[in-house]
Amino acid sequence: MLMKTINISETEANIKDLLSIVVEGTEIIITENKIPLARITPVIKSTPRKAGLHSGLIWTSEDFDEPLPESFWTDSYRECYFSEL
Repeated sequence: MLMKTINISETEANIKDLLSIVVEGTEIIITENKIPLARITPVIKSTPRKAGLHSGLIWTSEDFDEPLPESFWTDSYRECYFSEL
């Protein structure tokens, strides 16, 4: 993506021109005293997601929503599973 930097003092008078540049794919960084203040980027159009596209490829265990055991929250769990770190 192309990028253009412009001082804030130049933006108000040129906003329509700047937006036409953004629509074409250029990112604009607005600065004040060479300090970046804002970024204007084009909106990326995305295709809608399709439900069930990867049906059967992901599974969830039966106990997924069950509370974690008390040992998960104690040091004994950490010692058991993270002792090598």
